[in-house]
Amino acid sequence: MGGVNAAGRTSGHQAFRRTVLDALPAQEQTRTLLALAAMMHLVERQPDGHWLNGEGEALDAAEVVSRYRQRILEKTLIRRIEATHFDTDGIVANRQAQLRHDMPLVFRVRRRQLPEPLPIDWDVRELDNREVEVSVPPGTLDVLMPERRSAQVRTAGQLPSGFQPSELYRSVHHPRGLSMAVFGASDCLGQSGLDWDRLRDSLDPDQIAVYAGNSIGQLDDQGWGGLLKSFVSGNRATSKQMPLGYGQMPADFLNAYVLGSVGATGAIQGACASFLYNLRLGVEDIRSGRRRVVMVGTSDAPITPEIIEGFRAMGALADDDSLKALDALTLLTDADYQRACRPFARNCGFTIAEASQFLLLMDDTLALETGANILGAVPGVFVNADGWKRSISAPGIGNYITLGKAVRLATEMLGERAVRERSYVHAHATSTPKNRVTESHVLDEIARANQISSWPVAGIKTFVGHSQGSAAGDQLASALGTFAHGLIPGLPYLDAVADDVHAERLALFRQPLAFKADVAFINAKGFGGNNATGVVLSPDVTERLLVQRHGQETVTAWRHRREATQAASDTYLQHADAAEFSVIYRFGEGVLEGPELTIDAQAIQIPGYVQPVSLAVDNPYGRLDDD
Repeated sequence: MGGVNAAGRTSGHQAFRRTVLDALPAQEQTRTLLALAAMMHLVERQPDGHWLNGEGEALDAAEVVSRYRQRILEKTLIRRIEATHFDTDGIVANRQAQLRHDMPLVFRVRRRQLPEPLPIDWDVRELDNREVEVSVPPGTLDVLMPERRSAQVRTAGQLPSGFQPSELYRSVHHPRGLSMAVFGASDCLGQSGLDWDRLRDSLDPDQIAVYAGNSIGQLDDQGWGGLLKSFVSGNRATSKQMPLGYGQMPADFLNAYVLGSVGATGAIQGACASFLYNLRLGVEDIRSGRRRVVMVGTSDAPITPEIIEGFRAMGALADDDSLKALDALTLLTDADYQRACRPFARNCGFTIAEASQFLLLMDDTLALETGANILGAVPGVFVNADGWKRSISAPGIGNYITLGKAVRLATEMLGERAVRERSYVHAHATSTPKNRVTESHVLDEIARANQISSWPVAGIKTFVGHSQGSAAGDQLASALGTFAHGLIPGLPYLDAVADDVHAERLALFRQPLAFKADVAFINAKGFGGNNATGVVLSPDVTERLLVQRHGQETVTAWRHRREATQAASDTYLQHADAAEFSVIYRFGEGVLEGPELTIDAQAIQIPGYVQPVSLAVDNPYGRLDDD
């Protein structure tokens, strides 16, 4: 796994540890805070093991933690929107107006700023080579008056302050979401401890796939956001904005610049369920035998004034006025913004966020052969629509089916007792009044149907916000952290469970819960009726299933091979904890256009790829002989 969100880096469970920080042993707290301090450019590790801050002071680990702990806590997770995104007190905008003038209106302007075509009643007189004088006869003139607007929403789940993924490689006009995707995929490969080139060379190139995207494309100024504003803003569209805005572009970037993959590719957009939709593609490809390795992920960077305004206009976001009314406040402080997201409590809307999350999936035989470090297993992802709806954005019935199927699969695999006593749910938990009612009813009813009396429920958006299509990726990464550390993040702002929440069979808690989980259910409820639930098994359960399927001798041999993989992973994590990132971006390397290929009826040999691409296909339809 790899990526980044408002809690930090995904690999090594860094982001997870930030969400349960106070429940960790002192050594783990120190490790987490040091790594975040380095990531945020507060300190830099020196060869002698000391840390150097921006003022040139040499600090030891304890001094770094003591001096910067509070700043790290305040500049990670959900918080007031920072100026690196946009100025919340001065959003650039225009207001339509109609000027009425009884006398001729005379003004000077540069020639290149004249509108085309000129209005027929304008009189233009040249002043010099650059400037003209325009006279407009009495009447009315439609104009756009520039203004600076104050944001009505001022909180978001942002990457840790000071961390800019675009600075880690040769990024040229890349939208933020794509820079985050490059970082996330590189982090995933680093955490794996596997030599990607060696793994790729051992396989038919068509046995590799990439399914990655996001929910709404790249809508910042480097992508479709700048393109769609170009006419009104007066800026020119660039040649990069159109292609880089597409929603499947994270997959395209990984194929072209990170993995060099020629296998299957694509992305499914399913609103807030997009990560699980892509995960489902990968799981089904591997189960069918079509692919042996699949990278799955999403990368969303929606913290722009326009996207925020769109969700605010729907009444979906926790805006300033709603937060004030919720707590009877006249002024919001930084602390108020940090607690904006309150799943299953009295709440007023979700908090938008950015995140990039990637997983490397392998079939079990290949994982054992390569000594892969297995973090868990995904046996199934279920997707169902809502059917007939009044409002396209309102919740419906599909989520009952997805969660019901997911629990049934886990029960068939692990038994009823394991599901009743050692499972928990990562709820979608958006912090909207509607979601707290509808999702809690889904969870409570499925718990009743399966005789679960106290089902632990996590709501990770409390910490990192709602990263749109990447939300389930945040949830799944957190689930892997729970397997590793034995803690389920709590709901720290749950002062009281809201009266309309269905919680008879649910366990909702504020502090991290010590819990040994066999299985986690990753739930998503997206706009438009995009419902999905994924089943994630713990490493311990996965190993037991591997022994059952492949035998103890094979699994023992895998554990020996895993030692080298784990050592490589540990080396990567040591460097990453010091913010010494190894971002992969291979621009212009190994480019092929077709004439270089060796082609026959059975296979295609590609220069630079050890194994040929087999052209053998499955034909279940029968055959008509020519004669």
